[in-house]
Amino acid sequence: MTQDPFEWIEDESGHRRRAGLVRTLRPRAADCGLLDLAGNDYLGLCRHPEVTAAAADAAHRWGAGATGSRLVTGSTALHAELEEEIAAFCGFDAALVLSSGYAANLAALTALTTRDSLIVSDAGNHASIIDGCRLSRARTEITAHADAEAVRGVLGAHAGRRALVVTDGVFSVDGDAAPLAALAGVCRERGAALLVDDAHGLGVLGEGGRGAPHAAGIAGGAGVVATLTLSKSLGSQGGVVLGPAAVIDHLVNTARTFIFDTGLAPAAAGAALAALRLLRREPERAARVRTVAMALHRGLTERGLTSVRPDAAVVSVHAPSPGAAVEWAANCRAAGLAVGCFRPPSVPDGVSRVRLTARADLTDQQIARAVAAVAGAAPVS
Repeated sequence: MTQDPFEWIEDESGHRRRAGLVRTLRPRAADCGLLDLAGNDYLGLCRHPEVTAAAADAAHRWGAGATGSRLVTGSTALHAELEEEIAAFCGFDAALVLSSGYAANLAALTALTTRDSLIVSDAGNHASIIDGCRLSRARTEITAHADAEAVRGVLGAHAGRRALVVTDGVFSVDGDAAPLAALAGVCRERGAALLVDDAHGLGVLGEGGRGAPHAAGIAGGAGVVATLTLSKSLGSQGGVVLGPAAVIDHLVNTARTFIFDTGLAPAAAGAALAALRLLRREPERAARVRTVAMALHRGLTERGLTSVRPDAAVVSVHAPSPGAAVEWAANCRAAGLAVGCFRPPSVPDGVSRVRLTARADLTDQQIARAVAAVAGAAPVS
C-alpha cells in the first residue's frame, strides 16, 4: 500500500489542536452587524463614498485588473499619480507602488542587500520583514525590541560591512512605536541605511497622518527608506516603497516582487488615491484615531485588564493563554464586537492577546460599548 505523502500534515494538525493554535477562515457578510475593532480601517475610509466611487470609476475606466506586471502593461496614470502624491505627502523623494505591503517589504529587503550585507532587525518585527531577511540571504542579526543601543553594538561589531537596519515604525502586536530618531542617529554614525515599515503609522502619526518617519523628523533622509501598506489607513489594498529617487529606480530594475508580479489593480490604486486626498483635506482624522485608541486603553485598564499604552491605533490586551485568547475573542463576537486574536507564533514574546484597532469614525458611545464588551467577555482565569 502506498503511503500518503501528506500523512505528516495530520500530525502537525494534532499538535496545533492540542496547543490551542488552530486557525480557521471565517467569511464575513457585507453587513455582519458586528462593531468592527478587528480590521485595520483606522480612518474609517474603506466604505467612504468618495473612496468606493473612485474604486468603481477606476474599474470602469481601466478594467478589473492591471493586466500585467508594472513594467509591461500594469502601470496606469493612477499608479503614477498615487506614487507622486504619496511621496510628497510623506516627505520622500519618490515612491513605488506594489501589490501588497508584504511585497513591498520583500522588495526593499532583497533589493537593498546582498549576501555580503548585514541586516539588523528588531525582535518584534512583522513576519514580512522576517521573510524578507531570509530571502535576502544577507547575514541577519536580531536585536532586543526597540533598543537603539543594541543596534549600535551590532553595527560596531561589523564595522565596514554594508548594513541595513530594519524596524516596524509601529509594532503590530502591542502598538508601541520604534525609537526612530535614535535609530536614525545610530545609522548615520555607523554609515548604515534605515528601513522603516510604516504600515501602522501612515494616517495616524505625524502632522496630518504623514507617518512615523515624518513624526520622528527623518522622512526624506538620505539613508532612510520606508514601506507602507494601502490596506490600513487608506482603506484599500497594495504596498508602497518610499525613498530617494535612486533607491526607487534601483528597485524598479532589481526587486523581483515588483518586476515579476502583476501590478496593483486600478480599483485599488484609485481608492487609495481618493483616500489620501481625503486625509489631506481632513487631517483631523489622524488626531481622532489616536484619541480613540487612548480612550479604549484607559477604559480597559480601569476595568483591571492589562492593556499596553498605545502609540498609534493598535490597543493590545494580554490574555492568560492561547486558549483563553480564542475564548475571549469568541465571547466578544457573541456580544456583538469583533476583535483580533493574536497567539504564537504570531507574537514573538509568546504572550497571547486580544487586539483592538481604533477607528477615527468611532463614537464615544461605541467606545464605551467596546470597553464594556471586552471586559465582560474576559474568560475566568
